[in-house]
Amino acid sequence: MRRDLAAFIDHTLLRPDAVQADFARLCKEAVQHSFATVCVNSAHVALCTSLLADRQLPIASTVGFPLGAGNSAGKASEAAQAVLDGASEIDMVCQIGALKGGLREIFIDDIRRVVDAADGRPVKVILETRLLADEEKQRGAEWTRASGASFVKTSTGFGGGGATEDDVRLLRAEVGEDFGVKASGGIRDAATADAMIAAGANRLGTSASVGIVTESKMQDRGY
Repeated sequence: MRRDLAAFIDHTLLRPDAVQADFARLCKEAVQHSFATVCVNSAHVALCTSLLADRQLPIASTVGFPLGAGNSAGKASEAAQAVLDGASEIDMVCQIGALKGGLREIFIDDIRRVVDAADGRPVKVILETRLLADEEKQRGAEWTRASGASFVKTSTGFGGGGATEDDVRLLRAEVGEDFGVKASGGIRDAATADAMIAAGANRLGTSASVGIVTESKMQDRGY
């Protein structure tokens, strides 16, 4: 019996041209397939909260997406508003330049402000691994763990690149077994999803969720 991939998946819609009908479809699919969350940009959290009323399905909101280069006060404010609008989780982009430049306190303070604004809700920190050397990925994972966040996450999925098994293994080795690792970007089929979980991911971000779980179920039935 294959693992239930749906339980690992943040069903994601982050396209800037998405319209209300797209979010209605996203939420309907998430309920139908019992995905872990729906993941949307912060402007659409209130709409998804309305669409998912009485459904007990968490909403993850992006913050500082996709560059992470806004100021920390702005990120904290965005996170606080997302929580007011109904977000149960926050996926924030780190200050990538601070990470690459070795500026530990700036990097951690940026995350802690969002963690405080999230008020106990899980915060996933996107490192954008395609821009980092392995040493920088390890540093980012270590500092993320020290920040009070709940997950380290590979990628935004924007600007090229995405999750790799090697990166997931590296992040898992750095944060240990009791911390979250989210693989995101380029996960388009069941085999890749399974490989990311085997490498150490306990959450996946993808917009190809329905196809992945449908393929997985068909394979489980021998098709």
